[in-house]
Amino acid sequence: MATQPVIKVVALCGSLRKASYNRGLIRAAMEICKESINGMEIEYVDVSPLPMLNTDLEGDDGTFPPEVEEFRRKILGADSALFASPENNFSVAAPLKNAIDWASRPPNVWGDKTAAVVSAGGFLGGGVGQTHLRQIGVFLDLHFINKPEFFLQAFEPPAKFDADSNLIHEATKERLKNTLLSLQKFTLRHLSKTE
Repeated sequence: MATQPVIKVVALCGSLRKASYNRGLIRAAMEICKESINGMEIEYVDVSPLPMLNTDLEGDDGTFPPEVEEFRRKILGADSALFASPENNFSVAAPLKNAIDWASRPPNVWGDKTAAVVSAGGFLGGGVGQTHLRQIGVFLDLHFINKPEFFLQAFEPPAKFDADSNLIHEATKERLKNTLLSLQKFTLRHLSKTE
């Protein structure tokens, strides 16, 4: 009997804030994955070292600044991406958009990967920004799971996070686990079609 492949997921957070709730979602996803999802590994990839996109920084031979090269290698080596996307002015936060754009420079290393997006925010929980991220994904040939959608109204009671921005709300942890399981299932199906 063939063993199930291990899915490698890169997790990116669009907030640079140390106490970001969106980064808290990524930490929780990594813990859930280790504790209760076999066959999937999540690696957090920090986008803060990336310079602002400027094609003048690209070499004539197609090379990129070292931080960008390393970032692109990590994306290329993954099967899937998990985006924790805060919403700024009804759209994708600038640090995340910058990271996406660097990885899309030719050759586009996002191409034909699966993805999921989670958000913690205010009134709409990041829903409008997620819609923009999904639109970007269409152009980059990123395949997002459709369901379940994960928007978290982080400031509504009961408390979802502790003082260190760690996810403590059990029902939200279960929703996050269901999102990860959906991503795993979708990725396995996608990989089987492309082999």
